[in-house]
Amino acid sequence: MTRVTIKNNGAIRLEGEFEIVDQEGNVFNLNGRTAVSLCRCGLSQNLPFCDGAHKGNFHSPIQAFELPPAK
Repeated sequence: MTRVTIKNNGAIRLEGEFEIVDQEGNVFNLNGRTAVSLCRCGLSQNLPFCDGAHKGNFHSPIQAFELPPAK
């Protein structure tokens, strides 16, 4: 199972079994990691991964909600 956590004012945390690819389908080599954080603010020097550059510069509180039915 993969767990995705959207952190308040921070990154998207992926945990479990997953694969990350770029838009051409090239796979990122995660070197065995089973948890990574993806940048949401665009300030990271290590995109698409979070390096903590958002601290104090990014405000985006998140709270779960129900999506409308799929069309």
